[in-house]
Amino acid sequence: STALDLLGLMKYMEGMRLITVIEMTAVTSDENITVTDTEFNNVPVRLYLPRRAPDGLRRAMVYFHGGGWCLGDARMKSYDHVSRRVSNELNAVVVSVNYRLAPEHPFPVPFEDVYSVTKFFLQSSVLSQYGVDPTRVCVAGDSAGGNLAAAVAQQLLEDAEVKTKLKAQILLYPALQSLDLDLPSYRDNDNKPLLSKSLMIRFWSEYFTSDPSLREAMASNRHVPAEAGHLFQFVNWSQLLPAGMRKGHAYTGPTYGSAALARRYPGFLDPRAAPLLASDAQLRRLPPTYILTCEHDVLRDDGVMYAQRLRAAGVRVTHQHARDAFHAALMFVLWPFELAVGHRLFNSYLEWLSENL
Repeated sequence: STALDLLGLMKYMEGMRLITVIEMTAVTSDENITVTDTEFNNVPVRLYLPRRAPDGLRRAMVYFHGGGWCLGDARMKSYDHVSRRVSNELNAVVVSVNYRLAPEHPFPVPFEDVYSVTKFFLQSSVLSQYGVDPTRVCVAGDSAGGNLAAAVAQQLLEDAEVKTKLKAQILLYPALQSLDLDLPSYRDNDNKPLLSKSLMIRFWSEYFTSDPSLREAMASNRHVPAEAGHLFQFVNWSQLLPAGMRKGHAYTGPTYGSAALARRYPGFLDPRAAPLLASDAQLRRLPPTYILTCEHDVLRDDGVMYAQRLRAAGVRVTHQHARDAFHAALMFVLWPFELAVGHRLFNSYLEWLSENL
């Protein structure tokens, strides 16, 4: 059955990439926005520039799409639509990044791509070229893109070359850690729409390697070596989740795995891949944060735990939890998947941006 599962997942990935291709949109400007496909630091981006005259300098967003680091594209209809609306309604410059994808380009390549675009854009000469206010730039992303946004925000704090500070980070149902893949949200939503537990484990493992031994170890939650045991404090859901989300679940400590596996694929212990592993001292310096989590989502607890840790570190956090939503709900604002919940979440996201960016 494992072989069939794997075949099913392989076809699923190929099918998903096919959806990506079908969903592609050509570069189209409209009366409000000039859209161009270009490159920043040799990484492809789709750039959205508002046409109406600004009343001063503009805000800006650097956006990273989701898709488990293996799928997705900034040129897909849903991402194009959302970027246009943000650009138009906030009179903001939006840089939507087409980073290279795993498994062909495993970690840290996707991270390095989005980081180099962000660092390039934050140069004062580039910001002034696009009329952007250097005090009003944010990073944002959904799912795997939320993971990349959180990692970029952390890494910028360590980079002496970057003088511009982010105004905010926006993390939409982000994946933030691959240490414990048996959180209550993974148990509760094992087979929920769009993102099952097995698919998320597939995405995590493919981000680091196509070697099935990592995927198998992750599937049994036995991939972290004893010498990395101290990291579990950062993802201990029995302390970091509110009582209502721990309901009926018992926390058992980690079961340790092979040190050799972690030596071969150290990425899953790296905060650039798992931002929840950053120390409290690092978290303290992060900008105001918007986190959206969905009840029916394996990634729910990652976002909830990060919100909790950031608040404890003194960061201003707006955590919106959608009790009636599943993974990726915000992107369902276009026919044929138009959902009322998608519109509601998108509108509250826009409202937060207009008040905080």
